[in-house]
Amino acid sequence: MSRLLLLLALGVSLSQAVPLISYDDDIDDTEVIELPENGLEGPPGVNKDIIDLSSYGSALFGRPDQELTANLVANYSAETNEMNPEELGSYLEGDILVPQTDITMKNGLTTQSSRWPKGVVPYEIRGNFNSRDMATVQNAIAEYHKRTCIRFVPRSTERDYISIVSGSSGCWSSVGRVGGKQEVNLQSPGCLSRPGTAMHELMHALGFLHEQNRMERDSYVAIQFRNIQSSAMNNFEKAAKTEAFGVPYDYGSVMHYSKNAFSTNGQPTIVAMQANGADKMGQRVGFSDFDVEKLNRMYDCGYVGGNPPLAPAPAAPAPAPAPAAPAPAGSGNPIVDSFLGGLISGLGLGEEEHSNSTTTSS
Repeated sequence: MSRLLLLLALGVSLSQAVPLISYDDDIDDTEVIELPENGLEGPPGVNKDIIDLSSYGSALFGRPDQELTANLVANYSAETNEMNPEELGSYLEGDILVPQTDITMKNGLTTQSSRWPKGVVPYEIRGNFNSRDMATVQNAIAEYHKRTCIRFVPRSTERDYISIVSGSSGCWSSVGRVGGKQEVNLQSPGCLSRPGTAMHELMHALGFLHEQNRMERDSYVAIQFRNIQSSAMNNFEKAAKTEAFGVPYDYGSVMHYSKNAFSTNGQPTIVAMQANGADKMGQRVGFSDFDVEKLNRMYDCGYVGGNPPLAPAPAAPAPAPAPAAPAPAGSGNPIVDSFLGGLISGLGLGEEEHSNSTTTSS
């Protein structure tokens, strides 16, 4: 039976068929395809949940660097280093990596990822983390739960999930949901020395790229190419198209490089063009308000800004109406009552009654 008939017999549509793979090493047979296993269908732009990473090409893919990057992060000190540990990697832009085997590096590289359906991210923690490291990871997850609708849930049998590991290869993550098991690597202690690094890598896994690579960045920062390591020049390329969900450029984003990122001479590689930007760049304390807004917009949380909206407080009960003053005794005939009231007032009896009443109540 031919391959086509076999596919049809198995109920596989032509749009799902994966191209045959050639293993002839004498020709360049690398091709970019879309893998049906990760649930990504249709060309970029058709589905708003699709994240198009085609501009990066094969630079997305590689192997964890257990030598140079591992040594740099192992010797990293949050007290003395002006850069962040994720800026020390030999990967795309320092910390973006889709780990690949020999076969998948040669064939079948997909350049699309997607959002996590309904903002639910199954995860496991497999790293060799001590109690301090675990607290940092859990606090990062807690911040997502506190300020967004995104939910990290312990993985049971889900096919697509993230695995938080601690390999000796620095800080890195893939971008968005790539399908199957995808690792988020946080080498200890370097990648967990600042709370924002774990949040940064998880933001990559949710589908976000670096802030300083936005296509409009030249209106906000001046890249000092003369100070950049020659091997890191590509890390500062602008995105051809930026999807920021209407959120302004943010110097204080947890996704922004520090001012000395990939410096070859200790001089700044990024100079803020606004007075208040220099001190904000590269912070890894936690989310900025714009980070939260962008996350909530990307995942259709239904609110933006700070914390999720609280249920409105119950309205205070309306005060009970004051009791009506007792009506004076009368005859029931308004004409007679009016005449009697005037007569009593004219004789001064009403004031005497009022005075007696006041004296009694004192």
